[in-house]
Amino acid sequence: MKNPLASSHLLVGRVENHNAMMTSTFTTPNTSKACNPSEEVDDKMLQTPLAVLYSIIFILGLTGNLVALWVFFFVHAKKNSLRIFLMNLAFADLLLVICLPFRIQYHLQQNEWELGHTMCKLVGYLFYMNMYVSITLLGLISIDRYLKIYGSERTRHNLSSPRWSIVVCTIIWAVALVFMIPFILESNDKCVNAKRCFHYKTIPQEDMLKVHINIFVLVVFWLVFISLVLSYGKIALKLLRRSQQRPVLPTAPHYSRVARKSFFVLFLFVVCFVPYHVFRVFYIKTQITKETLEMRNLADKFNEISLVFSALNSCLDPVMFFLLSASVRKEVRRFMSSVFCTRDISGTSGANSSTELDNRSDKRQSNALDNMNEKKDVL
Repeated sequence: MKNPLASSHLLVGRVENHNAMMTSTFTTPNTSKACNPSEEVDDKMLQTPLAVLYSIIFILGLTGNLVALWVFFFVHAKKNSLRIFLMNLAFADLLLVICLPFRIQYHLQQNEWELGHTMCKLVGYLFYMNMYVSITLLGLISIDRYLKIYGSERTRHNLSSPRWSIVVCTIIWAVALVFMIPFILESNDKCVNAKRCFHYKTIPQEDMLKVHINIFVLVVFWLVFISLVLSYGKIALKLLRRSQQRPVLPTAPHYSRVARKSFFVLFLFVVCFVPYHVFRVFYIKTQITKETLEMRNLADKFNEISLVFSALNSCLDPVMFFLLSASVRKEVRRFMSSVFCTRDISGTSGANSSTELDNRSDKRQSNALDNMNEKKDVL
C-alpha cells in the first residue's frame, strides 16, 4: 500500500517542476527582449557598403594625416597658433582613422564582435572623442583667424605666439581623456550582448543621463557651427571686398584666394558634420520614446550613413592642410616631382613659413603696396 504522504510530496514536486518549466519557457524570452529590444532593428543591409566606405576612408585618411604629421614634426618651419591647431587636428584624425579597421572587421563578420565589451566601448569612445576634438579644433581655428583679422594690434601680437594654442590644445585633450576614464571603467550591464557593437540601442528611463549628455553635445556643436559661420563669413566678405575695391593692386588676387580657402573650411565642416547632427535629434528621440520598428530602422540607417560623412572629415582635412600650410604644399610638390621625375617648380617659396600667413615676401609686398594690417595672419 502506497504512503499517501509520499504521493502528496511527489505530486507537489511535479507541479513545481511544471511551473519552473513554464517560467523558463515564457519568462526568459521576454527578459531577453527587454534587455535587448534593439536587436529587432535590421542592421544587415549596410554591412558591405559600410565596410567598403570605411576601408577607402581608412587608406586615404591614414596616408594624408601621416604625411601631414611628418611635415609638421620634421620639416623646419616657424611655429604659430595655426600650425599648432593643424598639428593637433591631424593627430585627432589619425586616431579616428585607427578606429576604422575595428568597424570594418565588425561589418565583414556579419556584425558580430569578437573582442569583448570593454574593447567595444574603448573603440567607440575613441571614435567619437576624436570626432568632437576635430570639431572643437576647427572652431578654434575659425576664432583664431577672426581675431587675427579683426583683433587689436596687441591681440594679433599675442596670437602670433604658439603658447596660447598649446595651452588650449592641452586642456582639450586632458578633458577628453578624463571623460574617457569613467566611461571605460563603467561596469558591464548583465543584459549586454557581447557579440554586438556599434549598434542601435534604446535608452531606458533610468539612464536619462546619457540623453542629457547627448543633448549637451548637440548644443555645443551648433554653437561652434554658428561661430564658425559668422567668423569665416565676415573674413571672406571683408577679403573679397578688399580685392574688389583695389583690383589693380598685386595683392588683390591673394585676397580672393584666401576668401575661397575660408569658404572651403566652412564647406568641409558642413558636409562632414552637419548631416550627423541634424539626424541626431531624430535618432535620440527614437531611443527614448516608443516608436515603431520602421522608425527605429530608419533612424539606424540615417545614423550610420551620416556617421560615414563624419569619418570622411579625416580624408578632407589633409586637403585643408595643403591649402593652409605652405610647408605641407612644398613637401607634397617635392614628393610629386620626385615620383614623376619633374622639376620642383615650387622652388623655395614659402620654405620658411608654415602657412601662407607667414610668407614674409607677401607681407613686405602688402605693407609696401597696400599697408593693410589685416593681411597678416590670414589663412
